[in-house]
Amino acid sequence: MHPNLLGGPDPTLLPDEPAPRSALEAGDDPAEVAARFPSYSGAWADLADRAFAAGSTVESYAYARVGYHRGLDALRRNGWKGHGPVPWSHAPNRGFLRSLHALGRAAAAIGETDEATRCQEFLADSDPAAADALG
Repeated sequence: MHPNLLGGPDPTLLPDEPAPRSALEAGDDPAEVAARFPSYSGAWADLADRAFAAGSTVESYAYARVGYHRGLDALRRNGWKGHGPVPWSHAPNRGFLRSLHALGRAAAAIGETDEATRCQEFLADSDPAAADALG
């Protein structure tokens, strides 16, 4: 990432978490990964996606909300002040961004339109590339 010349906050780049990332990449069940590494948003995002694909919208919403909140905690620990870029291009940010997307998707599916809109706007504000990549 290049320095921010527009005067806004610098992008927040979460640190890599090799153990849970490697477990998911090796094909471990996301539920087991989430149980071993509950702060890892990527596992919660996988659970939210799996539940949504199975038609379990409420469960998807719950998993996504956990991943979203654990991601917010991580962002704050890494200097995020409630606004500013969270780049999709930085792979460790993707668990949070995927959870945010999944939360908005599930909120829309259950008719919680204000939450769905807020999530879409937050995702686009974090990084328009994330919104594009996640659809």
